[in-house]
Amino acid sequence: MKKTVLFLTMISSLVFADLVDLYRVQGLDAVRIELEKQMTKQDYWEKYLSDKNVDYGYYESKKYVILAHKSAKEIVLYQVDKNKHNLLLRDSVIVGEKDGDKQIEGDLKTPIGAYDLTNKLTKLDSFYGPLALVTSYPNTFDKTLNKKGHGIWIHGMPLDEQREEFTKGCIALDNPKLKELDESIDYNKSILLISDENIKKASKEDISIILSSIFKWKEAWRESDIDGYLKFYSKAFKRHDGMSIEEFEKYKKRIFSKNEEKKIKFSNINITPYPNSLNKQMYKIVMDEDYRTKYYKFNGKKELYIELKNNKIEILAEG
Repeated sequence: MKKTVLFLTMISSLVFADLVDLYRVQGLDAVRIELEKQMTKQDYWEKYLSDKNVDYGYYESKKYVILAHKSAKEIVLYQVDKNKHNLLLRDSVIVGEKDGDKQIEGDLKTPIGAYDLTNKLTKLDSFYGPLALVTSYPNTFDKTLNKKGHGIWIHGMPLDEQREEFTKGCIALDNPKLKELDESIDYNKSILLISDENIKKASKEDISIILSSIFKWKEAWRESDIDGYLKFYSKAFKRHDGMSIEEFEKYKKRIFSKNEEKKIKFSNINITPYPNSLNKQMYKIVMDEDYRTKYYKFNGKKELYIELKNNKIEILAEG
């Protein structure tokens, strides 16, 4: 239903007779391309977002946002429900003994960033309480910064010991609240934001800039417009495998020089404000990508870490 409304909204912004003519002469693919051009326009997205709450991001497939504020020692859970965020849980937590962003194994710091929950563990040592939710630290962006460490969990309190004052980097809360958190979410559809201070809320203008830019980037990619495509990348860019911006540019120029016909589809777009210790206005974007050429097919996740700078996006990392 949502996709139908979206389609009809785009149709209303175009002249219907022109679309019919385009379909008659060039076929359905030409109509699809014309409609997708509408999604490169910021004003289209501003209208689409006008009645939506994007304080903690824009989500098409994620359903739960967990905020962990290190300085306030607080965890907050929101459910993403249609056009609003519903508060489900708020409680105190304990975090890593040392202040600041995690950098290396054993530094006793809780990381700062946005993370998926990748697994649920039970049958643990009683020190961790009844269960633990495993985070995706280090994520793609962390790895480009050479951050080290592993085993960052949301877990409970010791079952047979006194409550400790700090963790070694995990986030811990009282066992009844941990169970309530676990029962309230689908961890596969959850995103965890960890920050030092309160997370700066996103604006509809920012999200509309990002969404329109994603489709401009895709359009340049589809058309093998190498100059237009590379304009979206930061000079500080690193790919998931460590490829530098210079290596990436050479690689993409070789690929684009083939001028292959491409079909690229993005769906289930999720845009999350990205807390960081670099003093950047960052967002994490995760979406499903369906990419097809005559000789190559890819269907999987596309992950981008971007900085919003002067009302433009700069891609810092890609996975």
